[in-house]
Amino acid sequence: MTHDYKRHATTTLFAALNTLDGQVIGTCMSQHRHQEWLHFLRLIDSQTPADRELHLIVDNYATHKHPAVKRWLGRHRRFHLHFTPTSASWLNMLERFFRDLTQQRLRRGVFHSVAELKSALHAYMERHNRNPKPLIWTAKATDIMEKVKRGKAAMIKIASA
Repeated sequence: MTHDYKRHATTTLFAALNTLDGQVIGTCMSQHRHQEWLHFLRLIDSQTPADRELHLIVDNYATHKHPAVKRWLGRHRRFHLHFTPTSASWLNMLERFFRDLTQQRLRRGVFHSVAELKSALHAYMERHNRNPKPLIWTAKATDIMEKVKRGKAAMIKIASA
């Protein structure tokens, strides 16, 4: 940030990734409460074939577990929420889309208003959806477990020092 940096406001991008074809459903909202989450779930419901089971991988944000959300999910049995463990966003393939969005469109971007930011986000998603590609996770379980083992050993070493 520079001395003349001015933050105009923010938006919340809600997005869902179809891992089979790479399509993204997304929308921007001014807040990230259970009301906006329900609005986004309805958007997903309206934009996906009604005969499909939908598995959503989400973090443990309280919004995803609000009683109103639980009631809605109880009436929409095709939705199945799977919660990632704390600090395990890497398990959610949508995070890779967010990384690409950040690197290719947001980083070093200049947006003079929230409307301009939202326009850029929607344009990026539209461009992405014209030629979507499934995100294929190539990491092997054995490699992941080896990294976990090394990380645990490093933490034990630090704790005992």
